[in-house]
Amino acid sequence: MRADPAPGRRAGEAAGQLEARALWFAASRAAELRPEIVSPPGPSEVRVRTVVSAPSPGTEMLVYRGEAPPNLALDLPTLEGSFAFPIKYGYAAVGRVLDSGRAVEQLVPGDLVFVHHPHQDFFTVSAGLPVRLPESLSPERALFAANLETALNVVHDAPLRLGETALVFGAGVVGLLVAQLLRMAGARHVLVVEPLASRRKLALAVGADEALETGEDLKERVFEATGGRGADVAVEASGAGAALRAATEVVAGEGTVVVASWYGTKPVTLNLGGRFHRERIRVRSSQVGRVNPELAPRWDRTRRTKAVLGLLEEPRLRLESLISHRFAFSEAPLAYRLVDEHPSETAQVILTYSE
Repeated sequence: MRADPAPGRRAGEAAGQLEARALWFAASRAAELRPEIVSPPGPSEVRVRTVVSAPSPGTEMLVYRGEAPPNLALDLPTLEGSFAFPIKYGYAAVGRVLDSGRAVEQLVPGDLVFVHHPHQDFFTVSAGLPVRLPESLSPERALFAANLETALNVVHDAPLRLGETALVFGAGVVGLLVAQLLRMAGARHVLVVEPLASRRKLALAVGADEALETGEDLKERVFEATGGRGADVAVEASGAGAALRAATEVVAGEGTVVVASWYGTKPVTLNLGGRFHRERIRVRSSQVGRVNPELAPRWDRTRRTKAVLGLLEEPRLRLESLISHRFAFSEAPLAYRLVDEHPSETAQVILTYSE
């Protein structure tokens, strides 16, 4: 059942302004909470009270470190500032609808929702932005909606066939979600490459067949594990340019490397001579903002969102295993420092908000 709305907070009966806190990156590696005034919702808006939010250990950490192109346009209507700093950034918040405008019919106070919104304890948005979640879904599992949508898009971009071998570079949150979805999509063997021992252990815990360490003999180990063929499909989800170069060297002839990482301003060097050229290795970019055009007759972003909601309740996806730390929202700057400075200790860090 839906939670009961607070007294006086029904649609069309919004309370007054609320004082909120929002997380901003003031400069490279400088996260801070700033006060904001959150207005009541307009006729076609809703106001949301955040329950939990999730910093992205990939893209968001690039922004936190100042490694995003400073002139890049913001790609979500909920973001503020610029990549040149300061910037209010983030895109995974789960909360409850607090109140709604008189023209809003699809959401009511008490609804559990996911919103692509920065970290903030209250916010008002257009009623078209929140995705209503099943009440049977825990807020912490729901937090994986954004990264799971990215992972699903990656798998849709990977030309995997039943019984093939998939190789994933990077055992971060997105990489481990991709590895699990590739198994569900028909991969016979799933291999993960990861330099951190703690993350290799986590990869095995969520179902990878082998978790390989990076090194000079990586190519030899991958070809040995695949009967001399190489991986049919490789996904680069580590954010490291060296991993992309390695991926092009360990896929089979006519194999495909799907690039899920965003490298920001970091340059990447590839060896495009020799085997890459003669064995017709393909490199494909995967970005969640677009659906694979080959699937366009059947898939759009609305269908993909519905598929993600179903996957969030899929028991074969070990989402809770990916949560390594919980921080109160007031301690958010400490959470970012931990992810930045001690990656071997973290997987998915989440921020919790008081009632």
